[in-house]
Amino acid sequence: MADKEEVKYYTLKEVEQHNSFVSNWIIIHHNVYDVTKFLEEHPGGEEVLREQGGGDATEAFEDVGHSTDAQELRKQYIIGEVHPDDRAALRKQEVTSVTILDSQASWANWIIPAIAGIIVVLMYRYYVAQQ
Repeated sequence: MADKEEVKYYTLKEVEQHNSFVSNWIIIHHNVYDVTKFLEEHPGGEEVLREQGGGDATEAFEDVGHSTDAQELRKQYIIGEVHPDDRAALRKQEVTSVTILDSQASWANWIIPAIAGIIVVLMYRYYVAQQ
C-alpha cells in the first residue's frame, strides 16, 4: 500500500457484507482490514472483532488502548481504504450521539422533592403544635 495508485477502495456497503466467520472486515481510521484469520488469535476473544465486523471499529480500537505491537500487527491485515465518497458518512456516524430519556428517572426527579417537602411541612406543624 506504499503507492496511492495501488490502494484498493471499498464502499461501506462492501464492508458491511463482510461480518461473518467466513469473512470479517473492519474499518479503523478509514483503512479496511480483513481480520478473518485473526479472529481466533485475538487476545480479547473473537467476539470482540465479530461485534465490530462489517463496520467502523475505530472508536472501539482506540478505547482499548492497544499496545505498539498490536498497532504494528494490524498493518498486515490491511486490504484497502474506505472509498473517499463514503468517508463523510463515517464522520457523521462518529458525531452522532443518542439521548435516552428514562421515564422513571424523570418521575423520581419530582416525587422525591415532593415527599421531602411534605415531611418538612408535617414536622413544622408538629413543632408548632407542641408550643
